[in-house]
Amino acid sequence: MPSSLSLQLLRLRRPVVGLFFGLLGLVGLLLYGDYGLPWDEQLDRLNGIISLKYAALKLAPALARREPSFADIPDMRDNQDTDHGVIFQLPLLLLERAVGAEDARQVYLLRHLATFFTFLGGVYCFFRLATHRFRRWLLGLLGAALLVLTPRLFAEAFYNYKDLVFLAFFVTSVYTLLRLLRRPTWRAVLWHAAATGAAIDVRTMGVLLLGLTLGFAGLEMAYRPTLRRRFMNLLPLYLGSTALVVVLGWPYLWENPVGHFLEAFQSFSRYRSDMTVQYWGRQLSVRQLPWHYAPVWLLITTPPVYCLLFGVGTATVLGAAWRRPRAWLRTRSGRQDLLFAAWFFGPLLAVVVLQSVMYDGWRHLYFIYPAFLLLALRGVQVAWRGWRTAGPGGWRQRLGGGLLLLLAVGTAHTAGRMVREHPYQNLYFSGLSGQQAERLFERDYWGLAGRQGLEWILAHDVRPQVRVGTDARTGLVLHNNSLLLPPAARNRLVLTSADQAQYFLTVYRWHPQPYPASYGREVHCIRVEGIKILSVFQRP
Repeated sequence: MPSSLSLQLLRLRRPVVGLFFGLLGLVGLLLYGDYGLPWDEQLDRLNGIISLKYAALKLAPALARREPSFADIPDMRDNQDTDHGVIFQLPLLLLERAVGAEDARQVYLLRHLATFFTFLGGVYCFFRLATHRFRRWLLGLLGAALLVLTPRLFAEAFYNYKDLVFLAFFVTSVYTLLRLLRRPTWRAVLWHAAATGAAIDVRTMGVLLLGLTLGFAGLEMAYRPTLRRRFMNLLPLYLGSTALVVVLGWPYLWENPVGHFLEAFQSFSRYRSDMTVQYWGRQLSVRQLPWHYAPVWLLITTPPVYCLLFGVGTATVLGAAWRRPRAWLRTRSGRQDLLFAAWFFGPLLAVVVLQSVMYDGWRHLYFIYPAFLLLALRGVQVAWRGWRTAGPGGWRQRLGGGLLLLLAVGTAHTAGRMVREHPYQNLYFSGLSGQQAERLFERDYWGLAGRQGLEWILAHDVRPQVRVGTDARTGLVLHNNSLLLPPAARNRLVLTSADQAQYFLTVYRWHPQPYPASYGREVHCIRVEGIKILSVFQRP
């Protein structure tokens, strides 16, 4: 029989969970207008527009040709981003039309809001996933809070259409997978197929879900032989339905599904640009990064207490698997922990071994972070049990209590930094001073600070036309962020070359060194925790 405390907690679940996610939604509504426009946002939208034109020509050609902007939209054969699916971009375009967003500022702010609420949906699925694993809704809610209180991911949840949306879709797919493994029905298969197909249509890396599904369905058949026939009947339905969702949601695949998908999948091993990144104080080619690039970026941008609990949780899982592997796999919790370990370590090891092209930190691997947190929650569970069940004053109780205290202090400190650094939570570094981070690693690689730089210039220079320039390679920073200015301010801005400009603006990407005096007098800068991320120079 459940205790009275358990019953009281159960009654509190709905209002507490509703309040938590309601407050998160309110935070999104209050903050979505504060962030700048990153490098790829215009290109992502254009990719969706091209795909929408292509789909319209296939489904309703006469109606498509009556669209006023039809002739200005490139054809699919001229699209440089066919290797990116558009299952998220297409609904955003329809949303723009539905709400009547026409000016660029309205369009991109709307997209930021929609992106955040997509992330919020992923956080809710993560809450359900963690609750499903640990059978404690409070632990699930703690996991959701840790996901939100990860500074870089919180900031990027407003504007990173690729990696954060993929994270949300991937965690949703793993949740539908757990439901399928627990109770294999045709409804569960169709839900999981829809989630898997949508994830693949955001990033082709979503094919990992196929391997996880088949592999762990095989484990269920091995340890639950009574369900073997049912799984064997349902898996072909899963594969076929997933393929159908992938093709339907990605117009580029319609004419040649297999060939075009393989072409898109292989494109990630043949990255088009030989871009450089700042890593450990050196400018390195993205094609020649050391094996430790992704693990180091993960560690230096994740709150330290999360990493500590991840280590405790991973050691606990490894210990249980080592001592009695067969008995461990016979338990549902053991197989789920193995799934989370495969979700986290599999892609990370693949990137290290295959020396995959990466850039902008570890953002291409953000989708493994929920698995990282699930293993960290395993560490929280161990600490809680040690604190509650060990003898008074014993080392287990002291260790468990110490870990829980560190968790409370660490999350409070992280939340405080997120408030203090707003809207530049994407500049969060753990364990590094501002000077170290500025010297060793990339800063604002999204170029978001350009927005506040332009706003400062226009607020302090009253001339009707103001000429602003930047480095030749970072011109998009000015163009993109100018789109978020009100129309009147945007009309005053003249974007020009550095030698013709009255103001020179830099975000220090590809030029981490200080600028010489010939660039003029520095009249404005932005620092985040001691890291200089933007300078405005008044030209001589």
